Amino acid sequence: MVRLLAVLVLAGASVNAQTITQTFGAGGNQFQIEFVTIGSPGNTPDSQIDTLWSRPSSPYEVGSVSYTYNIGKYEINRDMVLKANQLGGLGITLGDLTYKGGNGSNRPATSIDFLEAARFVNWLNTSTGSQAAYKFDTNGNLQLWASNDLGYNSNNLLRNSYATFWLPSSDEWYKAAFGSPSGIWFNYANGSDAAPEAVSSGNQGAIYQQMSPSDITSAGAPSAWQTVGQGGNALEWTETATDGVNDSSSEIRELRGGGWESGDISKAYRSGSSPSDAGYAVGFRVAMVPEPSSLSLLLAGGAVLMAGRRRKV
Repeated sequence: MVRLLAVLVLAGASVNAQTITQTFGAGGNQFQIEFVTIGSPGNTPDSQIDTLWSRPSSPYEVGSVSYTYNIGKYEINRDMVLKANQLGGLGITLGDLTYKGGNGSNRPATSIDFLEAARFVNWLNTSTGSQAAYKFDTNGNLQLWASNDLGYNSNNLLRNSYATFWLPSSDEWYKAAFGSPSGIWFNYANGSDAAPEAVSSGNQGAIYQQMSPSDITSAGAPSAWQTVGQGGNALEWTETATDGVNDSSSEIRELRGGGWESGDISKAYRSGSSPSDAGYAVGFRVAMVPEPSSLSLLLAGGAVLMAGRRRKV
C-alpha cells in the first residue's frame, strides 16, 4: 500500500508541474498560449480581510478550488488580440502604451473591458470546436445562461460548463497567484512574503514587463505555481462579481493583481469595475480545463489505489 501511495504522490507532483502550450489561429495569424497546471484540488482557502472600496472590513475566505485546472502562465498579449481580431472580427481595441515603453507584440493587451475579454475567450473556444464560455445576445449584450441552455450551471450562471477556456474566477486567479503545491499561502505573487522589486519601467514597487520568457528574471520570481506577472504588470479581470455571486450580467466584476502604477500588489488588494469599463492598465489572462493527459494520470492513479484496496480485502 505504501508503494501505491508513493505512485499517487509522484503522479500528483507531475500534474502540478505540467506546462501546456495551446495553438490557435492559422498561417500568419497563428499564436500560442502557454498554460500551467494548478493542482492540489480541494485546498484549504486563505483568510483575508475585505477592504474593497469603502465597505466595512470583514473577513472572507478565498482561493479554494475543488478541481484541477490550467491558467495562462502570462497575460494575454497584444499580438494574440490583434491576430484574433483579424481572424474572428472581434473588434477589440487596445490602449496605446507608447508612454510605457512602446506597443511591442509581447506587451500585455490593456485597455480591455470585460466584454472584450469575454469575446476573446469565446473565440478561443469556438475556433477550436468548443462551446463558448459566455453568452451574448445579437446586440452584443452579455447574458446569463438559462436552465434550458446546454452547459447551464446553477452555481455559475455566467460561465458555460462545457467551455474549454474561460476567464478565471477570483478563487482560481488567487490560488494561482498566492498559493503553492504545498498548500502554503504567500503574501505576494512571487512565491514569497517579500514584495518584488520594480523593474526600471515600473512604479511604486509594481511590475511592468514584456511577456516573453526572457523577461522573467528582470521582473522577479514567478509565483509558486510558475505564473508570471500576477503581482503587478496589468490589473486582470476575473469573472467573479464583487459580491461573489454571478447572478447578473451587468454587475461589477472583480479585478486582481495591481496595475503597473499601483502601489498595492499584495494579496489583500482587489478592486472592481463595470464590465464595460476599459481601464488603461487593465488586461486579462485565460484559464483552461485540465489537459486530458492530466485527468488520465489522476484516474489511472485512482484505479491503481482501488485495485490495491481490493487485493488487500
